[in-house]
Amino acid sequence: MREIIFDTETTGLESKIDRVIEVGAIELFNHFPTGRSFHVYINPGDRKVHPDALAVHGITDEFLKDKPPFAGIVDELLEFFEGAKWIAHNATFDMGFINAELERLGRPPVPNDQVLDTLSLARRKNPMGPNSLDALCRRYGIDNSHRTKHGALLDSELLAEVYIEMLGGRQATFGLDTASNNQSRRNEQDEVVVVMTERPRALAARLSEDEVLAHEALKKRIGAKAIWANYSQAE
Repeated sequence: MREIIFDTETTGLESKIDRVIEVGAIELFNHFPTGRSFHVYINPGDRKVHPDALAVHGITDEFLKDKPPFAGIVDELLEFFEGAKWIAHNATFDMGFINAELERLGRPPVPNDQVLDTLSLARRKNPMGPNSLDALCRRYGIDNSHRTKHGALLDSELLAEVYIEMLGGRQATFGLDTASNNQSRRNEQDEVVVVMTERPRALAARLSEDEVLAHEALKKRIGAKAIWANYSQAE
């Protein structure tokens, strides 16, 4: 199964008037990165980068002056994505811009059933949140210290790691090639059986130090009747 993790940067927030100025994408096959990527900066024409957007991604009008228009990269972009699932964090935003650009060129939109939103996936798995990309990196122990500003390719690389972890981690990937990985095999009914192994590194703690201290204080106030005290003894 082929999937493309992607991100866009734009001149602003309104897809009908603002424009895409950067696209970054990472290819996955059976939930593993293949090493193939797509990255391009795009000239938005007469549309200027809004100051609020500039503060987020740092891409200036001057930098974009000599870049190709969307029409100049659209064939290469669609060729890279062809036949794959489009995966983005808050995909409604990114697909709104991509489809608006395609509409301007008379191209058909990307169908909704070809798109997966990792924000929706994260909210189902972590309903208490937060579920921003930075928060998910912290939750799954992914180093994002070099992310000082948003960038489409960097954010795609981080999201690819987050997506794999949300599916259960590299050791629990569901689409493994049985010819090359001895952790999956087919039984007589031709169903894939995945052998689970120990996670190579523990997930980052989800509780802050203050939360841990507050919980310990609560246990002391309740005393010996605290159910957590019995659980700790059992452990």
